[in-house]
Amino acid sequence: MDAVELASLLCSRLCHDLLSPVGALNNGVELLADETDPEMRERCMELLAESARASANKLKFFRLAFGAAGGFGEAIDTREARNAIEGLYGAEKRIELGWMVADDRLPKSAVKLLLNLAMLAGDALVRGGTLDIGAEQGASQLEIVIRAEGPRILLDPSLRAALGPGASDQIEPRAAGAWLAHRLAADAGGTIRISDPADPVLLIGATLPNAH
Repeated sequence: MDAVELASLLCSRLCHDLLSPVGALNNGVELLADETDPEMRERCMELLAESARASANKLKFFRLAFGAAGGFGEAIDTREARNAIEGLYGAEKRIELGWMVADDRLPKSAVKLLLNLAMLAGDALVRGGTLDIGAEQGASQLEIVIRAEGPRILLDPSLRAALGPGASDQIEPRAAGAWLAHRLAADAGGTIRISDPADPVLLIGATLPNAH
């Protein structure tokens, strides 16, 4: 897959995820224009605020996970990653987040890998649950661990396949994040491991050689 194909897939994924909150904004504005009841207008304003917040949170997350956030520096403040994940999943209160990243800064590629793996695990919690995110930088390698637990975990086989060493270049837009995670790990000389589909808890681990 060349850079243009990957960019197209990532743009398709971003547009798909933004369609719902942006569409809700448009519908809310149309309703507000015709509504005269004060209580209904207040409710419309609340819905507009929720949709605007959801849109902004998704954009912040995708900017960090897919884009060039952080400029040309080699490291990113891990607080940005935490805020991005909390914005994506924390607002709905369906998913309880656990953050176990001690380092104040991590390599940009590691942060992107962490975010994309966290998104896969978070999206797999179709009925909510807990999402724990950890990373530790040792003397020779950096380890990332994502743990998702909930009443129902659903990770599409195509996403699992996109993470693996034999990942195909022919993927759907929804697997763009998984394929990007695969390439980030492979290009750095690292590996990604994922728990068996039959396991009650979803575990995703990644190991990257420490450049320092």
